Amino acid sequence: MDLNTMSGLISGKLTNWTEALIKLLPNIILAAVILVLGIYISKFVRKISRKIIGKVSYNVTLNNLFSSIIYLVVMGVVIFTVLTVLQLDKAVTSILAGAGILGLALAFAFQDIASNFMSGIFISFRKPIKVGDIVKLKDYMGKVIEINLRDTVIQTFEGQTIIIPNKEVYQNAIDNYSFIAKRRLDLKLGVSYGDDLAKVQEITKKAVSDLENRAMEDEITVFFVEFGDSSINLSCRIWLNSSEQPVFVKARSEAIMKIKAAYDANDIMIPFPIRTLDFGIKGGTTMTEMPVAFLSKSENSGD
Repeated sequence: MDLNTMSGLISGKLTNWTEALIKLLPNIILAAVILVLGIYISKFVRKISRKIIGKVSYNVTLNNLFSSIIYLVVMGVVIFTVLTVLQLDKAVTSILAGAGILGLALAFAFQDIASNFMSGIFISFRKPIKVGDIVKLKDYMGKVIEINLRDTVIQTFEGQTIIIPNKEVYQNAIDNYSFIAKRRLDLKLGVSYGDDLAKVQEITKKAVSDLENRAMEDEITVFFVEFGDSSINLSCRIWLNSSEQPVFVKARSEAIMKIKAAYDANDIMIPFPIRTLDFGIKGGTTMTEMPVAFLSKSENSGD
């Protein structure tokens, strides 16, 4: 190939490209206008969406995330529109196909992260717990100190910091002690079989009636629950006007001290465990009442 032939080919290519560019020039101008307007519209939509979402959710991180997603979606529409105006349909199709394959691969690779992420979104909208609540999640009980999109952080009453994935939070039962801003204190007690139960019930209620932080609008209840081995067992239920753990622990200690002092002042006995040995076949026979012949036989046989 000589120099003249090569020059002719290059000149022809440049001429074709110039003609194509001139024909495409209106589309390029239109695409540029669409792109500029699309950028401004996307920013405006992101600003409006952040305000609207903020009225539903108080999680700033979640609000920014959703507004950014909306911004990216609008920008994606703008970019695909620009490519279509520029008659790059094949490029649009290739981008969509590539995005679909990439999204599928990422979904399999990060399914646990995605599951925790979606659970965090549901938690933010449903609000089963919030920062500062006293909760029991799985085997952990403590105060919620942080709720992220991927995990929830709890500080136990022993001072440990527990990070629980949001999937575990959302899919398991939650004991929220702060939901009604009150907490019930249950005390298990036992009194002697020889005590007057009506008197026990009255004195128990009176002993804890002036308990600190007691919810005065709720009645103190005392129920006898069972005949124990050494005592008649009862349950005393007291509602506190706070769900905080220090208040609960202090109230429990104070209630035990008040009930013990009241029982001592009124000759009500909290019995020690008692074991009774019964040597009769039908019951009710002590060792001293057993026949001498039976005792001698037992001694000779080594029993």
